[in-house]
Order: sequence, then C-alpha cells, then structure tokens
Amino acid sequence: MTSPSQDRKPRTPSYHPASAPDFVPVPLLRKLQLDRVQAIVAHAAERVELFRQRLQSRKLTPADIQTLDDVARLPFTSKADLRDTYPFGLFATPMRDVVRVHASSGTTGKPIVVAYTKQDVDVWTSVMVRSLAACGLHEGDIVQNAYGYGLFTGGLGAHYGAEGIGAAVIPISGGNTDRQIMVMKDFGVTAICCTPTYFLHLIDRAAQLDVDLKALPLRVGVFGAEPWTDSMRRHIESATNIQAFDIYGLSEIIGPGVAIECPCHEGLHIFEDHFYPEIIDPETGQVLPDGQEGELVLTTLSKWAMPMIRYRTRDITALIPGACACGRSLRRMRRIGRRSDDMLIIRGVNVYPSQIEAVLLEVEGTLPHYQIILTREHGLDQIEVQVEVTAQVFSDRVGTLEALSERLADTLERVLGIRIKVTLVEPQTIQRSEGKAKRVIDKRGQT
Repeated sequence: MTSPSQDRKPRTPSYHPASAPDFVPVPLLRKLQLDRVQAIVAHAAERVELFRQRLQSRKLTPADIQTLDDVARLPFTSKADLRDTYPFGLFATPMRDVVRVHASSGTTGKPIVVAYTKQDVDVWTSVMVRSLAACGLHEGDIVQNAYGYGLFTGGLGAHYGAEGIGAAVIPISGGNTDRQIMVMKDFGVTAICCTPTYFLHLIDRAAQLDVDLKALPLRVGVFGAEPWTDSMRRHIESATNIQAFDIYGLSEIIGPGVAIECPCHEGLHIFEDHFYPEIIDPETGQVLPDGQEGELVLTTLSKWAMPMIRYRTRDITALIPGACACGRSLRRMRRIGRRSDDMLIIRGVNVYPSQIEAVLLEVEGTLPHYQIILTREHGLDQIEVQVEVTAQVFSDRVGTLEALSERLADTLERVLGIRIKVTLVEPQTIQRSEGKAKRVIDKRGQT
C-alpha cells in the first residue's frame, strides 16, 4: 500500500522560481522600488491623518521623494502608533474595500489591528508562494500547517501560500500534539510549518510515542514567529531528516513572507519588490551601511489598506553585502537573533536571551529547553537559568551534574560578563509551548 505522499507525485510546477521577481536585475528592482515607494507615500499622505501631520511637521511632501535615499527623510512608524490609533486609525482605505482584518496579541492592553484589501491578500499569497518555493516545496507536497489560525497571521498566511504553490494543505493549527504526530505519520506529510520551539516539542513527544520521525516522508520544516539559533537548527535536523528553513514576517507589515532562507542558508532574502528594508542605529535613528548591525526598518511598497512607512520592527540584524550563490538578486539579512526591546539589564550588564541559548545548546548533555528566571534580592537583580539535560546525564552521579552546571556557568560568565546561577533539571520539567515559547519569567515585581 502506498502512502499519500507517494500517490501525489510532483507534476510540472505551476510556479517557476526562475521567472519570479526574485531574480530580476538589480537596476530594474531599484526602479520598481522607487515607483512603488512614491505611490505608497502619496497614498498614505492623502489617506492617513497621522502620516500627513508628520510629513507637514518635517515640511515634506510626497513629491520630495525623488530617490530611494530620500526614504530616510520620512518619519518612522512604531507599534505605539498602532496602539494609539486603535482600531482603524491607520487604515488608508474605507472599510468597504477591506476584505481581511487580523490582530496580534495585546500584551499591554489593546491588540495591534491590521487590514488587507483583496490586492493586499494577493500580494501576501504571492510572497508566501515564493517563500515556500525557495524552501523547495512544489505541487505534490503535503503541508501540515501547525501555525495558529484566527486573528494571528501565521496560519492563514502559510495556508494561502501552500495552496498557491499547488500543495495539499492540512490546516491542523496549533496544539493537540499527539494528533499532530498521528497526522504527520498517517497522512504522509512532507513539510511542516510551525514555530521552532513547538517542533522541538513534537520531536520529544514523537520519541515518547516511539514514532521515528526519520522514517517519515517529512523533508522540509518552515519555522518562524520567534527567533531561533543555528544551534537549534542543528538539533532539529539531527533529530529528523528535514531541512529547516527560517521564515520572517510580522503582522504590522503583512504577516509571514517578508523574508525567507534559500537552500544556501546564508541569510534571509527580503522580498524587496514589496518591502523596502533599512538598517538604522536604534539609538540615533541614522541609516547604517550594509554589513553593520542595527534595527530593521521596513516600508511596505504595495499594501494599500494599511501602508506602513519606515516601521521600526525592533528586530536586530544586518543587510548582508554581496550576491547569494542561489542567484537571487534580492538582498539578504542575517537571521534575527534578538530584539532591541528584549534586552535584559542585570546589574548594569546587557543580556540577551539569544546569547544564553547559544551557550546552552553548544554543550553536550543539555536539551534545547530552558527558562530564564529573574528575581530581586536585597535590591539587586538576580538571574537564574534552568535548563533540561538528557535523562542519562540527570541520572548520572551528582558530581557529574555539578561539573556540568559549573561549566555552563563559567561559559556564560565569559560570554556575558556576569555570573549566572545555572540549575539543571530533568527532561520534561520545563513547560512546553504550542506557539511562541516564553523564555523569560520575570518575578522581580513579586520580591
């Protein structure tokens, strides 16, 4: 008896990556970007009161944008602007032209609301098709979409892209891990879309259920919605037979599909014909040259319901100089490892969770499940890292555990410049996430 994936043999693809805008000559791409940025700035100035006021305060008009360098003269947009104009204050089209509304979770009150015209949804679908094609997906693939459906943009974004490329989509959404594994096994799934931390949970649970993921047809994982490290990629790929790809997006811009890795895994290609990227100094706002690390700023070039002009993402990255071996003319950015707003200041030292993760995953015997606990004792901030270790390590001699804990603490001190308490815990101790993992538990207000 053949599996579903064996029955669905790839046909001639309806999508041809070589003919896509991914490979357009750079001069033509820059002309297209300028034409589109001029049109979207004029549209926003006419339709969005906040943007019009900010242009006037700078004594600018849309006609002043004569080159791409002039984009740097435009005012920034921030997440606070979306909250302050909740729910529809940044819409640039009447509601009768809006066909979709999404919202991100509101951690500090009201959610962030975003809107799409039919044309915007078509653009979103096209960049997701291009994203999945870059990962090697095509007609004949069976895609298990374990991103959350609903107001979160991840589920429907991946869904439309997979259908657009001609794959069969299983809209399973997040959660119900045992059913996820059953479907993956019984339906002959060849690709999965979810957060990387949830896939780690699937790996763990599959082992408990005696399901060998390496024996399944699964060959591609498209992981996003949270930062993850190359160490985590190596762990995922060594535990399965998949190739893991990083996808980047954010609801305020369009959702998933802003940028994607190609098989070279040398950065993420930004779909520059729809999203104009800049890297700025997060402190001064000055534009930085390619290769220099800073905050990613994006301008939507073809989103009409809710254009975003110079949106400060708070994600820290750099634009990579030079061409990619894959032949795409789209510029690449380094993988997002941290955000400018996730920095922890502990006793005057700047600490990023990604730095801690990179150390933990490089040490043999640890598992990619950890939490950072912040407390305050006698007026001083304290930081503890709880990290799971393998069952073999945990059942070993006490001295072995103590030596591993000391080794991790020493390495973290060298990297961070402060001493951190490291607590080794047995497998399955740290709560698993069905979406974005909560890495930092801040108890400083409780002490």
